[in-house]
Amino acid sequence: MPSAEIVRRVEQIARHSCTSLYTPPVCHDPIFTPLFTSLFTSIGFSAGAASFAASVATAITTTALTIGLQMLMAPKPPKPEALKAPLAQPIPYRIWAVGRTRLAGAYMLWESKGHRLFAVQAIAGHRIKSFNRYWLHDDEVTINGSGFVASPGGGRYANNSVKIQSRLGLPTETPYADAVAEFSSEGLWTNDHRGDGQASVCLFAGATRQKDQNKRFPYGVPQLSVEIDGALCWDFRDPAQDPANPATWLWTRNSALICAWHLCFNEFGFGLDYQKALLPVIDLWKEEADICDEDVPLAGGGTEKRYQCNGTDTTENGPKAGLNAILATCDGHLVSRGDGARILTVGKFRESRCATLTDGDIVGHNVQYGQLFEDEINRLIPKFTYPATDYSTSDTDYFEDTAAQLTAGRVLADEAEYQWVHQWRQARRLGKRDWLRLREKARGSIDVRLSGINSVYARWVRLETPRRLPSLNGKLVENRRSILALSKAAGFTMDIVGHPENIDAWTPATDEGAQPPVPSAPNAAGIPTPVINLVQAKPKNGTVYIRVVIIDPENASLTPHVRYRVKDIDGLGTHGAWVEQAFPDADPSVGYINLNTNVVPSDQLLEVQVAFTTARGAYSDWSITEEVVSTADPTPPVALSSFTLTGSAPRLGNAAFSFAVGNDTHVKTVQLYRVPTGNIFDPDTATAVGAPIAVTSSNSYAYTDGDTSRTNMLANPGFDTDTVWGKGTGWTISGGKAHHAAGTSAGVSQALSFTAGIVYRSAYTISARTGGSFRAQLLSSPNVQGTIRSANGTWLDKLTAIASSTAYNLLATSDGVGDLDDTVLFAETVSCAPQGVWDYYAVPVNGSGIRGPSSGPAVVTII
Repeated sequence: MPSAEIVRRVEQIARHSCTSLYTPPVCHDPIFTPLFTSLFTSIGFSAGAASFAASVATAITTTALTIGLQMLMAPKPPKPEALKAPLAQPIPYRIWAVGRTRLAGAYMLWESKGHRLFAVQAIAGHRIKSFNRYWLHDDEVTINGSGFVASPGGGRYANNSVKIQSRLGLPTETPYADAVAEFSSEGLWTNDHRGDGQASVCLFAGATRQKDQNKRFPYGVPQLSVEIDGALCWDFRDPAQDPANPATWLWTRNSALICAWHLCFNEFGFGLDYQKALLPVIDLWKEEADICDEDVPLAGGGTEKRYQCNGTDTTENGPKAGLNAILATCDGHLVSRGDGARILTVGKFRESRCATLTDGDIVGHNVQYGQLFEDEINRLIPKFTYPATDYSTSDTDYFEDTAAQLTAGRVLADEAEYQWVHQWRQARRLGKRDWLRLREKARGSIDVRLSGINSVYARWVRLETPRRLPSLNGKLVENRRSILALSKAAGFTMDIVGHPENIDAWTPATDEGAQPPVPSAPNAAGIPTPVINLVQAKPKNGTVYIRVVIIDPENASLTPHVRYRVKDIDGLGTHGAWVEQAFPDADPSVGYINLNTNVVPSDQLLEVQVAFTTARGAYSDWSITEEVVSTADPTPPVALSSFTLTGSAPRLGNAAFSFAVGNDTHVKTVQLYRVPTGNIFDPDTATAVGAPIAVTSSNSYAYTDGDTSRTNMLANPGFDTDTVWGKGTGWTISGGKAHHAAGTSAGVSQALSFTAGIVYRSAYTISARTGGSFRAQLLSSPNVQGTIRSANGTWLDKLTAIASSTAYNLLATSDGVGDLDDTVLFAETVSCAPQGVWDYYAVPVNGSGIRGPSSGPAVVTII
């Protein structure tokens, strides 16, 4: 017998599901509500169960911790400054890295033999994309094709005294031959020391004569650190990438994609099953990834991506430390749903991510409308990792309330940590969001009934509470954390803070602030390294040039040089050659120098660097690398004038269309796409039909998808006469239809010739059905069977002939009553468009690959 507690709880849920206390959106929500029941199934309703007690304290939502006591107590990834020196531990923790970052890893081998030192360093416990830059101590160095370090000057690391090699961490790696040659006889380092799946570097350093040793190695034993592009991640927006095949994944800085990787695919992450955690809500994840990739305008011109993530952590910390760092890069809010799905919402308000709570949904609250003095913050300082200062912690201009400082009598400052943010403008955007939340007076917690299930999954909640919380009635609050709280006579406890109405407002000219200062970092020749403020692609008359803005070094004797190269010339990651241009006549203006290059290759991803030269031609170090897409035409084309389906049914393996291009000089091609009918159209995931069609302004075009040579093999396919078809018992042909009456299972058939192994496409229409079922067959030994159909409609099948196939048959069961018509049968070819019901769309594209508005859908049934 069920316990009284179980009966009481079930009755309570039943009351909630049928009274006005139940929040209306719950009744109609197709995603959240039904799946939440799995949570109760898994934990049970036994009040004495240990699993139930544990789940009561389980948090449903997680938000980024960047400020305050919770942030101080939370585990955090190592500081960027700590990553520049290799770890020397007997058993070091494993390391993982995402985005672009600098680190030194941990020693796997540190041994000398004769006058040579050998060091192998584990960089990351997974495959990475690339090694980009190398440092010996704080000297950035370059290596030649053999791996030897080119001396930066002053005799340092000269005469091929240092050699650096690297491994990306492939599933089966290659051992370092030089180390094997030196230490294999002792068994210290052999061909078995491959480091499979472990990205690593190997350094060999040779001592020199005592009098030259300090000149060659002025800082002592060389310590190697590297800049890498870290983990490859599954981009669920790209149909070419397979979640089950990491070889198809690509490197990314997108915060949402990295979050998904850490949850499901990172060996050192949460280890969730992506089929449960991501796939049920994959459209929501795609939306967040697209928002992270949105272009945000910059004060000086150009754009940068809204949210990017770059960082490193070790297994000394649990996966929550890395998750918090990732969420901090995008002002993220992560929900753990009852069925195992995870829902991410990044920092951009949308009404679609809102829920509503009413008076009837709330059983208690604890809301404050102000802050205690000891909790007040009147200055917020965003901190981030700055590549321009060799990957060290830096801060941006702060946000402050001077009036509050006067009232308090002092500055009450706190820091917001965005450690895995490398763009100072992004840190400012995130800092502003946190600052506006800090200024909100309403904050606290509310206890929510089970009827308010939807609200715990939503990031933003609109309160309709004229009786319970009249001061917040009609207001929007943010759900900062929700936990199960069934033991408190409520479904959940939700921590809330008022939602600033202007949290998404961003005016680059005033909100960006100033670029953080970069201390002068002269090279061995005493020449400072340039600091880039902005890189922007500028179209001009169908071509494109690069605008580079650098900070004025306040030294008129220095001449800036810009160089660029195509990042990937062959799709395999091969860099193009550097192209360099000097600017001897560049003049400073208001603290900056503006450099406009000659024409560069259009519509390519370019890497850009800047250096200074002296009057004698000596070079500074090259600046950090900035990337820019050289878009020649940023203007999207206008929509097509028309897009229509042509021809008539039945469409045997093809669909024909016509479209017209308006008076638009930007349009260069039109791409057709198809998706299963009723599906949401996304050109990044839809199937592209054929190659882009070259077009010109104010012209019309025709296009056919598929094979136009197919013909119907059946004679009298519409049953226009009572001929050709062989009729089984119960079949009659009249009035342009074949009719079957109940009594005997039999078919109507035509004898035909078939080729074994060939696929034949079949179609027929059922109407006036009152019972039983029908199916298409190839009469063979045994018969080749189509799918059983027991409803009116047009039905499609594929039948693969065998050697004994002799006839096409439409079989009715003994109780089958109905009419058949419009029969089709033909042999499929590789050129045929796929069988099914499809929505076709047409998208105009300009010369730089920028899409215009789509036209469609044109709905087509292809047999």
